[in-house]
Amino acid sequence: MAKLHHLDFEKPLAEIERQIEALQGAAARSSDTGTGDKSDDGGFEIEIGKLREAHERMLATIYKNLSPWNTVRVARHPRRPQTRDYVRMICKDFCEVHGDRRFGDDPAIVTGFARIGSIKCLVIGHQKGKDTEEKLECHFGCAHPEGYRKAMAKMKIAEKFNLPIVTFVDTPGAYPGLGAEERGQAEAIAYNLREMSRLKTPVVSIVIGEGGSGGALGIAVADRVAMLQHSWYSVISPEGCAAILWKEANEQTNTAAARALNLTAADNLKLGIVDAVIDEPLGGAHRDPEQAAINVQKWIVDRLRELRRFKPENLPRRRYERFRKFGEYEIETRSRVEIDAKPAVKS
Repeated sequence: MAKLHHLDFEKPLAEIERQIEALQGAAARSSDTGTGDKSDDGGFEIEIGKLREAHERMLATIYKNLSPWNTVRVARHPRRPQTRDYVRMICKDFCEVHGDRRFGDDPAIVTGFARIGSIKCLVIGHQKGKDTEEKLECHFGCAHPEGYRKAMAKMKIAEKFNLPIVTFVDTPGAYPGLGAEERGQAEAIAYNLREMSRLKTPVVSIVIGEGGSGGALGIAVADRVAMLQHSWYSVISPEGCAAILWKEANEQTNTAAARALNLTAADNLKLGIVDAVIDEPLGGAHRDPEQAAINVQKWIVDRLRELRRFKPENLPRRRYERFRKFGEYEIETRSRVEIDAKPAVKS
């Protein structure tokens, strides 16, 4: 069994995995030395099988009852697939394009043309980085304004050639540094929001990990938006919310903030912020990236085929209507007769 980075709430799983590895080692040593008999090998296999079943049951129980704060932790798992992983697993003939033609290239946002299934499209996504060197280069997935300008420039090309756009969202937020602000961070995101709403080509977006605030929205104004099962999408991170409300971000305040923000995939689906939740393999996408990629590819292909039925000139209006529905509510009104007819409450 491959060793994984275990989160705090996964410690019981780590113990079972340790026992499985110990039994596998004992079985291998017995086989190598030839001192054991066939019944010993059978005994090892039976015990290992029981432990695997127990591991799977515990995994299902833990991930069925994830708290919002633990969902955030899973979305940040160091082995969770990122944009370049999905490009490798589901894209064919990927040709990356760089630069915003104004300042430079931002490695925190990946852009390129590819085929997903049989559909030619533009792929855009946040990249956090895997090792320390790449994480620093990608600013941990926090894009600069040149990243958003690069994304929009490529979207305009896709629109020109009638190519659909697929975006992968995975960022704690836009980069908050001085240089980014001097080069127009807020303006770059605002410009993307406006221009994406006007694109006359299908746009689909998937939150594959973290969906933090404007940094996520900068590439997520889409006709269809989905979230992976254990991702989060919110106006602010739990730590940021906790620091504002309670002046301190710790386990207790982060947990309370995550619960109040309604940031899980199920919460966002219930509120109508996203259109679908894409199932992850048991235990999260980091445990079976290939299956997660298959699920993501199926959703993308199905949605793009659906959106092909609409005329390109009608897509902006439909997209506008989708976002205008956010926050809708109804006010119950009653006539004066109904109010007067209500019996008085005796004290």
